[in-house]
Amino acid sequence: MGIFDALNTSVGGLQAQSFALQNISGNIANASTIGYKGIGTSFEDLIPQSSTPERQVAGGVTAYAQATITTQGTVTSTTVATNMAINGQGFFNVQKPIGITDNSPVFDGTTNYTRRGDFQLNASGNLVNGAGYYLMGVAVDPKTGNPIGNVPNVLQFANNFIPAQATTGIQYAANLPTTPSTAASSGASTGTLVSVGGLNPTDFTTGHNPVVTGTPAPAYTDATAVGSAVNNKAAVPAPITTATQLNGAASTDSIANNFVAGNTITVNGQTISFNSGGGTTGSATPAPSTLSIDVTLPGSTVGSLLTAIDAISGTTVASTVSPTGAITLHSGTISDLTVTSNNASAFAALGFAATATATRGGGGTPGAGVVIGNDIAIFTKESISGGAVTAYDSTGTPVNLQLRWAKTDSAALGTPHTDTWNLFYQANPNATGAQTAWVNVGTNFVFGSNGSLTSPSGSTITLNNVAVGNQSVGNLTMNFGSGGLTQYASTGGTATINQISQNGYAAGQLQSIAVNNNGLVVGTFSNGQNLDLAAVSMSHFNGTNYLKALDGGAYAVTNQSGVAIAGATGTISGSSLEGSNTDIADEFTKLIVTQQAYSANTKVITTANTMVQDLLNVLR
Repeated sequence: MGIFDALNTSVGGLQAQSFALQNISGNIANASTIGYKGIGTSFEDLIPQSSTPERQVAGGVTAYAQATITTQGTVTSTTVATNMAINGQGFFNVQKPIGITDNSPVFDGTTNYTRRGDFQLNASGNLVNGAGYYLMGVAVDPKTGNPIGNVPNVLQFANNFIPAQATTGIQYAANLPTTPSTAASSGASTGTLVSVGGLNPTDFTTGHNPVVTGTPAPAYTDATAVGSAVNNKAAVPAPITTATQLNGAASTDSIANNFVAGNTITVNGQTISFNSGGGTTGSATPAPSTLSIDVTLPGSTVGSLLTAIDAISGTTVASTVSPTGAITLHSGTISDLTVTSNNASAFAALGFAATATATRGGGGTPGAGVVIGNDIAIFTKESISGGAVTAYDSTGTPVNLQLRWAKTDSAALGTPHTDTWNLFYQANPNATGAQTAWVNVGTNFVFGSNGSLTSPSGSTITLNNVAVGNQSVGNLTMNFGSGGLTQYASTGGTATINQISQNGYAAGQLQSIAVNNNGLVVGTFSNGQNLDLAAVSMSHFNGTNYLKALDGGAYAVTNQSGVAIAGATGTISGSSLEGSNTDIADEFTKLIVTQQAYSANTKVITTANTMVQDLLNVLR
């Protein structure tokens, strides 16, 4: 029976070598496949049982696949921002759709795992690799940067939109010159504060001291002017369509018939004219000089007139008409409100005398801590620029926040003088007369002889109720950081702005995405913001090499691999790909050995066959 056993053993050898050849051919074929993990071949001998060692003979052989999943492939960089590679151990979590419904993929909830990272954004906003597997991860709140939950889901980034974020904080760092170079300093008398680049409060309009003196003046508050009740009541339910209703009928929201072509109302120096044809409605944004209202148009109501008045005054509190017809005008906090008319009887139709005024409350001593329109020129000459930053209000509207520094005391004047500065922001770029142009933030910045800031002791200050023009920004926290504000000599005598940034932005639409080296999907939006949108999920296994290989470089869990464990020791490299771990030279070497082993098995079969023929010839 030994000859026939040899035949069977050689046939088994041929099958084992064929199995090895198949694995070698597959490895060579996938030498350029992204993330491919080669399959080796393990041979196991099959020894027939024997009662004594002396009678035991060599047996057959069988072949098994030997995975090399834990062997790292070469990582190379790419130009695709959504490509990624894993350095070290770990797998991307992916799912493959079982179908498409209404152009959207349908998943069965089964998670697979892959090292193939050639992900790109498809039309639906999913990241899909070249084998059709969809990337999974955890969404991130773009405003806070915190993960939303901890369960990975198929990521989708189509039509991402971020709402506007109002500015709440400003990062600022600068060096102020020991001796500022101002326009006023060159002609000032020697030994004066102005001569050393400072600001002299006595140069400003009487009663309007821009310098901080003791406790900062409280913020201005809104004031009102309330008229008497007249026939300008809230609109009736039915639409106003007839001329009679437009001309002051009771219980209508209309302009009274006292207003005729030629009448005017002047609001803080700006004129509103009334005409009887061809003009714009009161709801329109007023022109820089004159707004014309057509009293014959259905849109020319008391409400639209109040809108025009509010737009001129810059108030953020809308003026109103009560059910009794009494009108309340608001000043806001930008400037006092003054409204006059060239026709007292016409003005009386709105419930006011020939003049309606509303003086803002608060502010402390009149003009304390602010620069008025009449003093802009002298203020500019006695101060230096502190830079500018674009802030945003709650609607995402940009606000140009201009800053200026004024030195209010100088140690160069001798004891007990100290190097003290005040910071101002521009409240109204178009201020005239007594209107507030610049606002003192209310803090004395004192520097020691070594150039360091000695007061205030903290690194932040609060700018209360910041408003620029008609746009309210609210309270802002200004952070100087540790050592961010200094006073050292400067040859140019100007402020050196080292940092000025803020945390607000306008609303934006997603433009593109990329994956960074922290495994975060970063979105670039139309408003210029780069925000984290998702964290790519990874998993690892205790028995990695016992995963079941699937088409497209993916793997499925088996009993021997164990369940997926969230997280991995490996790290993600953005704009990179992991290549195949197949070594062509090694595979060719295996190919030669396999070929020789296969040929040797055929020789055994030939020899055994000859011996069988010789045995049969004995019977002849």
